[in-house]
Amino acid sequence: MLRDALPKIITNTVPGPKAAALLARRHQAVPDAIGTIYPTVIKRGEGAMFEDVDGNIFLDWVGGVGVLNIGYSHPEVVKAVQEQAGKYFHAMANIVTHEGYIALAEKINAIAPVRGRKSRTFFINSGAEADENAVKIAKAYTKRPNIIVFSGAFHGRTLMTMAMTAKKSYALGMGPFPDGVYRAEFPYLYRKPEGVTDADALAYYLKSLEEVFMYSSPAEYVAAIVVEPLQGEGGFIPAPLPWIKALRKICDDKGILLIADEVQSGWCRTGRMFATDYWKDAGCEPDIIATAKSIGGGIPLGAVVAREEIMAAVPSGVIGGTFGGNALACAAALKVIQIMERDHLADRANEIGHRVCTRYEKWKQEFDIIGDYRGLGAMIGLEFVHTKKDKEPYPELVSTIIHEASQRGLIMENCGVYDNVIRFLCPLVATDAQIDAGLDILESIIRNKVL
Repeated sequence: MLRDALPKIITNTVPGPKAAALLARRHQAVPDAIGTIYPTVIKRGEGAMFEDVDGNIFLDWVGGVGVLNIGYSHPEVVKAVQEQAGKYFHAMANIVTHEGYIALAEKINAIAPVRGRKSRTFFINSGAEADENAVKIAKAYTKRPNIIVFSGAFHGRTLMTMAMTAKKSYALGMGPFPDGVYRAEFPYLYRKPEGVTDADALAYYLKSLEEVFMYSSPAEYVAAIVVEPLQGEGGFIPAPLPWIKALRKICDDKGILLIADEVQSGWCRTGRMFATDYWKDAGCEPDIIATAKSIGGGIPLGAVVAREEIMAAVPSGVIGGTFGGNALACAAALKVIQIMERDHLADRANEIGHRVCTRYEKWKQEFDIIGDYRGLGAMIGLEFVHTKKDKEPYPELVSTIIHEASQRGLIMENCGVYDNVIRFLCPLVATDAQIDAGLDILESIIRNKVL
C-alpha cells in the first residue's frame, strides 16, 4: 500500500515526462506569482506519501504546509465526506442551519483552551480569514482601533493580514495597507547577542513591546496583541512561555485581548491538540484562537473561538460568509478530530519530534553548518548557517538541499526571515521507517555538501 511505502524514484529525471508536460501546461495557464519549485504532479496520496503521474513515490515533509496532520486520503474522512455529499453539499449558515456546523462548534468550544467558562465558535474558509475575523471581533469587543503584531509573523495574504505579516515579499506593491497595525520584536533567542542571557533577552523583547505603546499606539487604543505560539514563516520559533506569561499580564493590565494564531500550530502538530494548551497549563491562555489548515483534513475550513462575552459584542452582519462552515468541511472536521483523539496523534507528534530531534542533535554536533534546531512536537525547524560562530544565514545551501531532496523522493520547504530554515511538517501518520528514510536522505545530502 502507498501509505506504507518508502520514497522511490523510477524515472531518469524528476520531473518525469508526464509531470514535465503538466508543469508546462501549468506555466501557460496559472499565474507564475503562485509559484512552485517542486518538480512533482500528484496522482494519488495516502498517509505521508504520494505518487506522481510518472509513478515516482515521494515522502511529504510539507503536508500542504501543515494541512495534512492526519495524512492524505484518510479512509474514514473520505467516507464521512462521501456520506455528507449524498445528503447535501452546502447550506449557508446565515440562511439554513445544518447540524454539522453546530456539532463542530460544540466540539471546538469544549476543547479549545481559550479564557472563559463558556466559548462560542464560528467558521470561515482559511487561516487568513480566521486571523482577520479574530481582529474584527477584538475591535468589536474593546471598541479600540489598533493591534500589535510581531517581527517574523505570517498571518495571511488578505489586505489586512498582509499588513500584519512581517515579511513584505508577501506584499510587494500592495500598499497602502490598513492603518492601526504596529509591530514589536518577537523573541528569536538563537539570534540574541552573544553573551546575553535568555532572561535579559526576554526583557529586551518586552521593552520592544512597551516602546510600541510609547511611540506608536497608547495601550488604551490597542484592541489586541496577535501572536503565533510557534512562528511558522518566521522560522519555526516557539514563543517562550515566560514571555507569553508577561504578554498575558500586559494584556490584562491594559485591557487588551490576546489572540493566538493557531492556523499552522493547531490540531496535534505541537504535541497537544492546540499549542495554546501549553499556555493554559501555565495559566496564560489566550482570549481568542484563530485556526485552520489541518482542521478539515484537506477541505478548506477555518475557525475562530472566543469566550461568550467577546462574541456577544460583535454587531450582526460583521462576521459570517457564504462558504464558512460548509457541510462537507464540517463533516470532515468532525471525523478529523475524532481520529486525532482516538489515535492519540498529539502523543505521536511528540514521538516523531523526539525521533527527528535526536538526529538533528547528532548533526548539530557534527556539522558546522547546522546552527540550531527548535520546535514543539512535530513542528521543527532546522537552521543552516555558514558557521556556528558567525551564524551567517545560508539560504542558498537550503535551496540546494531542498532541490536535491526532491530528486530523491523527499519534499521539504524552507522558511525563516532569511529563508535558511528547513521546516518539518510531515503528516503525523508517517511510519517510523518513513521518518528514518527522510532523515537518511537529508543526512546524505548534508554530508555530501560538507565533505
